[in-house]
Amino acid sequence: MSSKRFKKLPKKTRDLLSETVDKLIPILKENCTTKFDESLDLSLQINNKQKKSEVNIRTVINLPGGSSKKVKVGVVCEENKSQEAKDAGAEIVGGDELVEEIKSGNINFDKLICTPSMMVKLSKLGKVLGPKGLMPNPKLGSVTNNIKKAITDAKSGQVEIRNDKDGNIGVSIGNKSFSDDKLIKNFNAIIDALEKEKSNNSIKGDLIKQAFITSTMGVSYKIKLGKSI
Repeated sequence: MSSKRFKKLPKKTRDLLSETVDKLIPILKENCTTKFDESLDLSLQINNKQKKSEVNIRTVINLPGGSSKKVKVGVVCEENKSQEAKDAGAEIVGGDELVEEIKSGNINFDKLICTPSMMVKLSKLGKVLGPKGLMPNPKLGSVTNNIKKAITDAKSGQVEIRNDKDGNIGVSIGNKSFSDDKLIKNFNAIIDALEKEKSNNSIKGDLIKQAFITSTMGVSYKIKLGKSI
């Protein structure tokens, strides 16, 4: 049964013509009628069925407008790098003992960073970390000797973009409290990243088939694809 608040929101917004994000953001904010700071979330469907193979996108980008999410970072590293990791803001730092904790299923972090020499030990925990999307990856910058940069990136607005088996991507561009300018910059950064992935994967035709945006407790609107100014 719908709440009184929800019943007051616009109806059948998916039937409306698509509109650019800069026009939709003010409308979405008006629909944020809850007491908490709702997030504005993108739902993208990509053209992942190609003639030769299925497209799998997985990349990270640093949102120029920042992110509202607080990320708890774990770092697996050698003892001589432990203090560097702690000074950079990592909440959980360890070596072999942390690997054993993870192996036993004790996972209380949102992002895991690892030095290259310790990755050999972590690579055996694919069944534990893989399903949760927590396995460090050199391509994503989470297997590195530059621990400080990796931790800073993880905590200052870095988000991961990946599609599921049906070609769907979900990612937040920020919260209602963000300025329209920051939200638009974050949206454009995501579109830029996906265009780069299209080139890297030699995808034929449009990469994004359709896109929608909604607030946490609101209704969705269809986006007119392309960057906003």
